[in-house]
Amino acid sequence: MASLITFASPISRALLFPSKLTACSLDSSPDSKNLAVSRNGSAFRPVIASAVTNSSQIQFPSETESAKVSAVPILSCSEAIERLRTFREVYGSNQQFLAMYSSIFGGITTDPTAMVIPMDDHMVHRGHGVFDTAAILDGYLYELDQHIDRFLRSAAMAKIKPPFDRESIRSILIQTVSASKCKTGSLRYWLSPGPGDFQLSPAGCLQSSFYAIVIEGQSPPSFKGVKVVTSSVPIKPPQFASVKSVNYLPNALSKMEAEENDAFVGIWLDEDGYIAEGPSMNVAFVSKEKELLMPQFDKILCGCTAKRILTLALGLVKEGKLKGIRLGNLTVEEGKEAVEMMLVGSGILVCPVVQWDDQVIGDGNEGPVTRALYNLVLEDMKSGPPTVRVPVPY
Repeated sequence: MASLITFASPISRALLFPSKLTACSLDSSPDSKNLAVSRNGSAFRPVIASAVTNSSQIQFPSETESAKVSAVPILSCSEAIERLRTFREVYGSNQQFLAMYSSIFGGITTDPTAMVIPMDDHMVHRGHGVFDTAAILDGYLYELDQHIDRFLRSAAMAKIKPPFDRESIRSILIQTVSASKCKTGSLRYWLSPGPGDFQLSPAGCLQSSFYAIVIEGQSPPSFKGVKVVTSSVPIKPPQFASVKSVNYLPNALSKMEAEENDAFVGIWLDEDGYIAEGPSMNVAFVSKEKELLMPQFDKILCGCTAKRILTLALGLVKEGKLKGIRLGNLTVEEGKEAVEMMLVGSGILVCPVVQWDDQVIGDGNEGPVTRALYNLVLEDMKSGPPTVRVPVPY
């Protein structure tokens, strides 16, 4: 069992996942069968698992076969945890979760089986929660402080009081990455009103909860042109679009719609028809006059990477590769007539767009300014100033 690194917990309770699991008082039926779940590609499908949990005993129905359940067992605590472990082993994942911090058990675990949160957490059943992220490259956290600042602004707008002060949050995040031993990947963290009940109001929650997880990643994303489409999914109102909350249903539906149309993502327009943003990234353009154009942040999420791009782009203005930088309302016509278009975000850095709907952008190739900005961000991640690079003590 992986070790659990403990901190002082804001909630006085025993650890949910001790190093040695002990059975609870409930009994389980050895003859019953249980409906479990397995993942095939991006879709989940049911499986039948016997009460004696063993990966060799998991039976997968065919794509056209429906699972049948004759009885549902009552499991002991240890049996439930073991089934969860087997589920992890059987269905696999295209991502590796290396470490998780939870204020519920007041420590860090490196065992993916223990990386869970309570069902009665209001982030789970009411979508009341905020989150943020930071990239990890070569053992450094990129723009950690900028992301934490936005995280705390989102928390204030969501009326969630963190269980720790800013410095403690920062320290926990760095220690979680250190425990993961991850040198390249991403750090994600969440804040919720916490567990307590299944009511709408968080008044019954004992204390807010803070979670963080480290996800192993590959090398920085490749520089390759993509297609985007105009999203038909309504954009969030500005009050909610400007908060990085866990309510990502519109974002997920927009992404799915794009994939159904053989595109990378959808582009949102605001209520006035101006270009807004993508489902998890900002968007920018290079005009025929060599201006870098970006929608203003008053109605959308203020992207940390987008703001950094605006700073780095000043160097291209000095070099004469750009004539200026402008934030403001941008029409769809302006966007589609641009010589370059790009998506900007911490997960993709700077991604060139070569087609929007049926309109080819520029000459249909990745643009030179987009490439220059991609290289500048990558260089900034590798050798930028201490204000954007935080070393992780492994």
